[in-house]
Amino acid sequence: MPLVRRLLGRLPEPVRSLVREHRELIRFAAVGGTTFLIDNGVWYALKLTVLDDKVVTAKAIGVLVAVIASYVLSREWSFHTRGGRERHHEAALFFLVSGIGVGVNLLPLYASRHVFDLHSEVADFASGGVIGMLLATGFKFWAMRKFVFPQADARPPVQELRVVREQLDVA
Repeated sequence: MPLVRRLLGRLPEPVRSLVREHRELIRFAAVGGTTFLIDNGVWYALKLTVLDDKVVTAKAIGVLVAVIASYVLSREWSFHTRGGRERHHEAALFFLVSGIGVGVNLLPLYASRHVFDLHSEVADFASGGVIGMLLATGFKFWAMRKFVFPQADARPPVQELRVVREQLDVA
């Protein structure tokens, strides 16, 4: 039995039902947490080394690396049963939505640095690492469900694929 199923089995029924009902959002949040770490890891690595005087550029690179990871994780895990579009169309829309998300993500950092003239680590992290990321994440979850992966149950769940593979192996 997979680890997730065992963990779910230990939860009280009301919580288990809530988790099942919102599993797509929970998975999206897990992908967001992973890409948050990727984004900020790349950003700080660049900001503290080769792009120390170009903080916004460093952040943009961090966000772009995270967006690529996000596409793979979103398609194959968060929204693995959604679809309704040809793969190339889906990818183009994903990157368009993510591009808008990059702009949403950068706005608070840009405003912090260039409008409010704040140049501290705390201001950079709060505006770029937290506020920008939260705004972009909310926008992206809505847009992914609405435009990129609009059709629920367009692809079979992973469990159904395993059953089909097992049936083919038996035959």
